[in-house]
Amino acid sequence: MSTSFDQFNLAPTLVQTVADRGYKTPTPIQEALIPAMLAGRDVVGQAQTGTGKTAAFALPLLNKLTPGQGHVQALVLTPTRELAKQVAEAVYVYGADAGARVLPIYGGDSISRQIRRLQKGIDVVVGTPGRLLDLIRKRKLDLSQVETVVLDEADEMLSMGFIDDIESILSATPANRQTAFFSATLPQSIKRLADRHMRNPETCRLEPGQRTAETIDQRYYVVRHHDRTSALLRLLQAEPTESVIVFARTRKDSFELAAELQQHGHAAGALNGAMDQHARNRMLDRFRNRKIAILVGTDVASRGLDIDHISHVVNYELPRDPEVYVHRVGRTGRAGNTGVALTLITNRERGKLKKIERYTKRSMTRSSLPSEADLQALRDERLADRLTKRLSDAELDRERAVAAALVADGHDPIDIAAAALQAARTASGSDAPRAHAPDRGSSKPSNGTARREAGPNSHESGMVRLTLDAGKASGARPGHVVSTLSHFGGIPGGVIGKITIKNRQTLVDVPADLVDKLLAQSGNYKIKNRRAQLARV
Repeated sequence: MSTSFDQFNLAPTLVQTVADRGYKTPTPIQEALIPAMLAGRDVVGQAQTGTGKTAAFALPLLNKLTPGQGHVQALVLTPTRELAKQVAEAVYVYGADAGARVLPIYGGDSISRQIRRLQKGIDVVVGTPGRLLDLIRKRKLDLSQVETVVLDEADEMLSMGFIDDIESILSATPANRQTAFFSATLPQSIKRLADRHMRNPETCRLEPGQRTAETIDQRYYVVRHHDRTSALLRLLQAEPTESVIVFARTRKDSFELAAELQQHGHAAGALNGAMDQHARNRMLDRFRNRKIAILVGTDVASRGLDIDHISHVVNYELPRDPEVYVHRVGRTGRAGNTGVALTLITNRERGKLKKIERYTKRSMTRSSLPSEADLQALRDERLADRLTKRLSDAELDRERAVAAALVADGHDPIDIAAAALQAARTASGSDAPRAHAPDRGSSKPSNGTARREAGPNSHESGMVRLTLDAGKASGARPGHVVSTLSHFGGIPGGVIGKITIKNRQTLVDVPADLVDKLLAQSGNYKIKNRRAQLARV
């Protein structure tokens, strides 16, 4: 029989906050672990994203808090900056009426600002291991009076190599603290860590009837190993994508695949653990703000990434662990939206696929890759849709006059329309492989609303506009520009901003901190095997 939050003996302010947020009945993990944590027990919870695990530890943590004591009373460790921000925001919202002061701490943000906040008095710290350890070593973060420690997504922290940092941080907290581990999986490494740092913990392992959402359309394609990239390119042409995450197995694979997609004209970037925090933050911001449409990531991207407009997830290769598959596909179909999960497998991987299907208790649909005829039909359909919209919305007086003059000269109206369509295809590149993403060379944003072409000195905040002395006359395309700057300049292609290709030059926005690095390679860049000079506008 379901309980309600007011039966947990939580503080009235917390019960009211939960009710104000529209939550009436606790989730299974909340029902199992909130009473245990309120009783002072150590707990281990195995739960996926979306099961309510944050409230399961945040409510008991806040319930025992006495705000304004001048020292840190609770600590939450997370593997990534993104998750630290999300958890800190949730804890702040739950504890706002009680006056709880919450501080997210992570690399890539100003450490001096974090120190100033700590000096003013913080009740709950939510942070990533590396920055937390830096502050402990600088004697700016005192954990000697912490009463509750939570490790959120503990398995991911261990897989990212944080085990020594976690051990050091836990050793800086009192031995009699309350400890909670929350993890999507419970490998032996987690169990050994729990044995060392927990006292007879209460364990809750959720066994949901179905682990992937009904709103996610899950399909798989059987391909040869060396055909994966060409299969991916076909799918990106055929699918009505908005924003896409492609999961690669290794860091090297993610960089190489992102570069390959860029060379085919896709607005793509890589995200993996080899990138420093600043580069990761910038890449995520570009993806979140739709500056790039495809993010090629390792499994670090599947944790703590909460972006509602991800329409597709692609498993470029099957993950080894079914639970990792669940995390990957859970990035789409969020906030009530539908989503699509596409998986590429070889014949040898059918057994692994069946294992995933048994685990998720859902079957994937086997599908065939679109043929060239299918793709051409899709291009024709999209071109017809654009023309239909233009016929209903656009002012066509000048064009009608041109068409009437051609008819008067004896040309057949059907031939005139066919020639115009051919010209439109050539101008838009619609016969070439394209991503369903904002065209880097377009003067219109992705929502289709017209805007004036940016001037040579205008660019995004934090970006600088450079000029490359090659343009349409040299055969330059957005993919060529991204590829050459990325390869010879040694930068991730996904950080490159707006590209405007003119007849004899190309304007390109790049991050301000990369300008000197890019200019140092001027003369090495190539467009269609012709050397090109890069300079400031």
